[in-house]
Amino acid sequence: MASIELTGEVFDDTVTGNDIVFVDFWAEWCGPCRNFAPVFEKASEAHPDIVFGKVDTEAEQALAGAAGISSIPTLMAFREGVMLYSQPGALRDEQLEQLISAVKNVDMTEVHAQIAAQKAAATEA
Repeated sequence: MASIELTGEVFDDTVTGNDIVFVDFWAEWCGPCRNFAPVFEKASEAHPDIVFGKVDTEAEQALAGAAGISSIPTLMAFREGVMLYSQPGALRDEQLEQLISAVKNVDMTEVHAQIAAQKAAATEA
């Protein structure tokens, strides 16, 4: 599956409605973004079980602001609606493949347990 365009209208549903989602925040004028685009697209074709979304930060300024994007490209990875990775900078093919493997191998039972414990602690405070 090739990458898809994400807008503010579909971002939350895409992230929460799919098991794994990688999001590339980019802009047309950004050189590193243009260099990363083929790497991201290649990964999207190699991993049809993952949703690869692209957010044009110029067209979706409110979404980029809500996501706290201050540098592009920024790559985010979500699994079961939980953000596991958010980092600015372009990755090489092998780096993106390592990240994809790492996200696939995360024990989400443990992650959800940690989130529940943090929420419980915040409620008690």
